[in-house]
Amino acid sequence: MSMITERPATGPADVVADREAPRRGAVTARIRAYVALTKPRIVELLLISTVPTMMLAADGIPSLWLVLVVLVGGSLAAGAANALNCYIDRDIDQVMKRTKRRPLPTHTVAPRNALIFGLVLAVLSVALMAVFTNWLATGLTLGAILYYDLVYTLWLKRTTWQNTFWGGVCGSAPVLIGWAAVTGSLAPRAWGLFAVVFFWQLPHFYALAIKFKDDYARAGIPMLPVVASVRRVNLEIVVYTWLTVAASVLVWPLGMGPVYGVVALVAGGMFIAEAHRLHQRAVRGEPLKPMRLFHWSITYLTIVFAAVAVDALL
Repeated sequence: MSMITERPATGPADVVADREAPRRGAVTARIRAYVALTKPRIVELLLISTVPTMMLAADGIPSLWLVLVVLVGGSLAAGAANALNCYIDRDIDQVMKRTKRRPLPTHTVAPRNALIFGLVLAVLSVALMAVFTNWLATGLTLGAILYYDLVYTLWLKRTTWQNTFWGGVCGSAPVLIGWAAVTGSLAPRAWGLFAVVFFWQLPHFYALAIKFKDDYARAGIPMLPVVASVRRVNLEIVVYTWLTVAASVLVWPLGMGPVYGVVALVAGGMFIAEAHRLHQRAVRGEPLKPMRLFHWSITYLTIVFAAVAVDALL
């Protein structure tokens, strides 16, 4: 005995739904592509340091409205800088395995549209900061966007192996922006935390650059691992890790409490140990596993700035 299943009748509503489904899928894919231009993971990393810094500047809980403004304005600014970076770097992104799936190399977003998108985000971010914060925070926000795209992306990244060092200025700017938004000025503790993030970026990014050394070489980008020996790169990682931890410890006597100090010492010791472990593998000619340090560096920064937030509440 056979069973015959009748196909449901298809009406006008079903036809419309069938037509709309691909359109909705295309719209969703387009939205995801534009979000990808902003590099949301980098934005998230930048904001890790901003809120604790604002709490420290306010000596407690700052205005929640101000926090929201700075988070939205900072996200828009970082997204703008990253979208413009994708536009500028579209020629090298298409030859690097790590970046060839980004929206411009895959032709998901047209270069002109990416440029307009980045500029619109930049205008919105600066306007938001100008209306709801102060001139210093606004100027720092604009300066960070311009520095990242005009100084780092267009010039430093393509011309010198010191690009990561000097490029760290814009990556550390959220700390200063958060402090300035609360106080309208910059204090020694703000500069101390700026130094922590500034030095931290070198071991963090050098580990990533080791992993994708061949990519950068193929694109003609003179990242340090491309132009220097493995031992030299790992020695610099050790040096800048020590400088990162030293900067975090030097913030302690600037008015921080014992909770912050202990966390900075313990987390810093673990960070240094991991950097030395990577260096020893390089000396012995063993597989480096640089992404282990890369991921641990993110954990380190999160822990240290969580301690900043806790210290502000005590």
